[in-house]
Amino acid sequence: MRKAACLFVLAGAALTLAACGSADDASTEASADTVEMPADAALAPISEEPVADPSATATDAPDAEATAPAAEQAGDAAADVAAEAVAAAETPAE
Repeated sequence: MRKAACLFVLAGAALTLAACGSADDASTEASADTVEMPADAALAPISEEPVADPSATATDAPDAEATAPAAEQAGDAAADVAAEAVAAAETPAE
């Protein structure tokens, strides 16, 4: 008897929840106009013209002569590190 009462209560609750729902289909609410309108607004033509930046130059690359000493110093530092690594590898472990 107790199981039957529990089933009746659950069935009643399910029917009550089903009665509260609506029969509207979600796909009918989303029309093409509401979806495409923001995209059309973003693609509006631009009336402003681009302006040249007078401080920009076509040759923004650094001079090769200015970077040569730094490159030589980096190469020398790398050679020193490699020599230290070789010396450490040749030293027997104690």
